[in-house]
Amino acid sequence: MQAMKRDLVHPRDEIMRTMERIYRYRMTTTSGGNLSIREPNGDIWITPARVDKGSLRREDIVCMRADGSVEGAHRPSSEFPFHKAIYQERPDLSGIVHAHPVALVAFSICRQSPNTYLFHQARHICGEVGFAPYALPGSEALGRNIAQTFARKFNSVILENHGVAVGGQGLQNAFERFETLEFTAKTIIKAGLLGKVRYLTPQQLEWSRQHGAPLPTFVPSPASSLEKELRGQLCNFVRRGYHQRLMISTQGSFSARLDDTSFLITPSSSDRHNLECEDIVLIENGHCEAGKSPSRAARIHEAIYRQHPGVKSIVNGYPVNATAFSVTDAVFDTRTIPESYIFLREVQRVPYGLQFQDPEQLARQVSPRNPIALLENDGVLVCGTTILDAFDRLEVLETTAEAMINSRPLGTMVPMSDQVIEELVAAFLK
Repeated sequence: MQAMKRDLVHPRDEIMRTMERIYRYRMTTTSGGNLSIREPNGDIWITPARVDKGSLRREDIVCMRADGSVEGAHRPSSEFPFHKAIYQERPDLSGIVHAHPVALVAFSICRQSPNTYLFHQARHICGEVGFAPYALPGSEALGRNIAQTFARKFNSVILENHGVAVGGQGLQNAFERFETLEFTAKTIIKAGLLGKVRYLTPQQLEWSRQHGAPLPTFVPSPASSLEKELRGQLCNFVRRGYHQRLMISTQGSFSARLDDTSFLITPSSSDRHNLECEDIVLIENGHCEAGKSPSRAARIHEAIYRQHPGVKSIVNGYPVNATAFSVTDAVFDTRTIPESYIFLREVQRVPYGLQFQDPEQLARQVSPRNPIALLENDGVLVCGTTILDAFDRLEVLETTAEAMINSRPLGTMVPMSDQVIEELVAAFLK
């Protein structure tokens, strides 16, 4: 297992970097949202009032000292009262995210909370989602409403007509919950355009915990130039996938075959945004590189590589539009445009639980000729002949899914004819 790293990032820098991520992905606006960190001594660092969130500097961050003094060039966020109230009710929390991402705002203005039984990861990371009644922004009443909801052990709380507040054991933990909850909300909304949304049962959630014993470990030899090259490519494409919202900080795995008996894969519980080459895990003959924890998808990837020598790279992605198809029974018809059919072929659908209970059977449902699978309530699985090929297919899958969803208000989709498909197969796929 990986050793616990000491937190050496100053609260000013952590808040600034986290807000940059939230703003970059349009999960808040220039004037909206606020973040805070509580230190063990009781000091609370918080974003300032009336400062552009898109160009926040470290010197803009305000410190509210435990003794009541204030350090900083600006006034603290007007929402400081509810941050303080949450911390008073929940001594176990030390980071809070409040923002107005569009999907969660949609839930807030409909007075609903997202059902995190949509995904096993969402339920594990976010838990049950609370709901706090409206009160004037910045008021003591709002602070009471939100803090009382957090006091009932909710870590994620929808604010009536106001957005969301999420707490965590540190700002990174709070951000991961926040991002996972927004992804869940987006998927529910997109899936609702396709048909009835399918949620997991408590029993199905339990299956996700039954993923087998940890792999035995080994000490690897010095890395070859090929291994170094593949590590770099995996990191670059994982970060690119994160930036393109094909995965989120808590969800997404990418691997590449090294040879007949070994492959490289992304680690478990590692922020995809900050992945480095040394974080990638080497798997060899069913053994894991010592001192590291591979993605939980490692056994699935291993089974696919063993059964399909032509597969050289695999990605588990969570692009919101394709994932919306995975949580409904809507048909994913790739006969939209030539690129979609050529790259995706016939998309398979894998019943939920197979990824935990029978990786070998799952591996039999994909191949170089049918490289894509929708994993019910667990995103998508894409195989490729190279890292680039797998990533390209993932991009095409998501753009195809988005086009199909966007076509719904326009009318019935008209797929390419059998004759067109035969021409494409003859020209590109034989």
